[in-house]
Amino acid sequence: MEKRRIKLSIIIPLLNEAESLPELYERILSVLKTHPYDYEMIFVDDGSNDHSWKVLKQLAAKDPRIKAYRFRKNYGKSQALHLGFKEASGDVVVTMDADLQDDPAEIPEMVRMVADEGYDMVSCWKKKRKDPVLKKNLPSKIFNWAARKVSGIPLHDFNCGLKVYRSDVVKNISVYGEMHRFIPFLVKQAGFKKIGEKPVRHHPRKYGKTKFGSDRFIKGVLDLISLWFLLRFSKRPMYLFGSMGIIMFIIGFISVLIIFGVKAYKLYHGIPTHLVTDRPWFYIALTAVILGIQFFLAGFLGEMILQQRHRDGDYAVSEKIN
Repeated sequence: MEKRRIKLSIIIPLLNEAESLPELYERILSVLKTHPYDYEMIFVDDGSNDHSWKVLKQLAAKDPRIKAYRFRKNYGKSQALHLGFKEASGDVVVTMDADLQDDPAEIPEMVRMVADEGYDMVSCWKKKRKDPVLKKNLPSKIFNWAARKVSGIPLHDFNCGLKVYRSDVVKNISVYGEMHRFIPFLVKQAGFKKIGEKPVRHHPRKYGKTKFGSDRFIKGVLDLISLWFLLRFSKRPMYLFGSMGIIMFIIGFISVLIIFGVKAYKLYHGIPTHLVTDRPWFYIALTAVILGIQFFLAGFLGEMILQQRHRDGDYAVSEKIN
């Protein structure tokens, strides 16, 4: 019995990459021609202000398997990937950047790992990066080390653009904000456990300049904090907010009791004293009580939202009989 041909959905988010697109298309096509794949290419123009959209229309005119989407403004790579995942119809989904730094020749082996070895996702590892050391290499190493520690996923390169997924993986994750850096974590959270890695060739940027500035590292740190929170408390937010609320409330309540106790003692023994409201410690204690109540209510509301989600049946079912 003849083995069914694999259909690939190749998703390429881009921003101002008009010069790179024709060469990228030819490189991808040359690889696909030598392998028994059906394919579609999905380009998502994230609000480019150069001629990228014009180039995409020219490419689509000669290849009907090209789909292209254009955002009205720059929303970000996560939003572009989210749209690509939604529109993908292939058995295996490939993502890659449009700047020619990812090598399409790596795709077949990564697809084989997913199709034949049963990986849910395979991420590339740019073992020898062709980027400036201080500007990108060193921050990237620090970021990836921290991401491994927080997520528990032993990948060397979380933010590598070249990744390959089973189709049901991308249909069960939602990429938002700046979370494209943590797609392996989103995949793990969705219940897919077999996440692999492949060292790949990395090429220096040929045209244009990087779209990520110096704030990238700061955003990465903030996203890591979000990642830690999701990993620890996404299932039971009351554990965090409730604990903080109880601690704050107890500290504030005991402080208020002490203040009034001291006041009552002095009045009873005729010792001169000030008004309670003249003491700054009273307002600090009162603030602690109010914050404690607010933290507790935040945890309670989080629990209610989760309960509603569970009642709506928002679960990822991996298998079904009958």
